[in-house]
Amino acid sequence: MAVVVNPSLDRSDTLNSFYAQFKAQSNVAARKTILTTSQEWTSAILPQSSRHSSHSTSLTQIHYHCSTGPTISQGKSSAIVPTCLKTTTIVPVPKKSMVSCFNDYRPITLTPIVMKCFERLIMRHNKTQLPPSLEPLQFAYHSNRFTDDAITTTLYLALTHLDNKNSYIQMLFIDFSSAFNTIILQHMIEKLSLLGLNTSLCNWILDFLTGKPQSVRIGNSISSTNTLSTGAPQGCVLSPLLFTLLTHDCAAMHSSNHIIKIFQ
Repeated sequence: MAVVVNPSLDRSDTLNSFYAQFKAQSNVAARKTILTTSQEWTSAILPQSSRHSSHSTSLTQIHYHCSTGPTISQGKSSAIVPTCLKTTTIVPVPKKSMVSCFNDYRPITLTPIVMKCFERLIMRHNKTQLPPSLEPLQFAYHSNRFTDDAITTTLYLALTHLDNKNSYIQMLFIDFSSAFNTIILQHMIEKLSLLGLNTSLCNWILDFLTGKPQSVRIGNSISSTNTLSTGAPQGCVLSPLLFTLLTHDCAAMHSSNHIIKIFQ
C-alpha cells in the first residue's frame, strides 16, 4: 500500500501512524508459557563458561556515535523488559532521492545501547541452539553470504536444470512490503518454540516485542507515541534473525523447485 505524502500534515505523526498501521490487524494476544527462576533464566541466556567473554565482546562492539538510551535492571525471574529499554525512536531514511510516498522511507529504529548489547548475547545463544543447515538458501543476515552469492546460486540451479532434455524454468520474484512490521508475535513465538528455543528465551523475546512505545523523529519534529505489540523494529539486533526464523519453513515442496531468500 502506497500512501502519498501530504506536506500540509505533520509528517512525523503521519509517518508514525503509517508505521503503526498493522497493530490493529493482530487480534491474537501472544502469552508467555511459564515463568522461570532467575537461575534458569541466566542459564538459558548464556552458558556459564562463556558468559564473561560474551559480555566483553558485546561491550567492545558498541559504536560510541550510535543512539544512547537509559539503563535499568528488572526481575529476571519473569523475563520482563523494562519499558524504557524497548522505547524506540524511528528516523526515516529515504530509499531514493525523489520521495513520493511513505513507502519510499526506510524506518531505521534507534534503541538504547544497553539493549543492543543484551540482544547480541541472546542472538549468539539462539544461534547455538539452531541447526546449522536451517536456511541453506537464505543469503541475507548470514555471515560470508552476499547478494552476489544468491545470484550465482540461482543461475547455477537454473542452468543445471536446463541441461535436462525438454526442460524449462519459471521464476517468480516476490518483494515483501513492511516485512518486519507485519510479524505476528503469536505465530513467531510458536515457531521459535518448535525450533527448540528455550522457553525462557521465548518469554523474553515476547516481552521485548510487546508494548513497544514508538515515536518518529524528522529533524526537530518528534511525533506523539504509539504503543505496538506487532512486528519487530527495523534496526534492532534481533529483528533479522527473528524474521529469518519466522520464514524458515517457507520451503519448496518439490526437489526441482528452489526458493532463494535474500531478505534485506
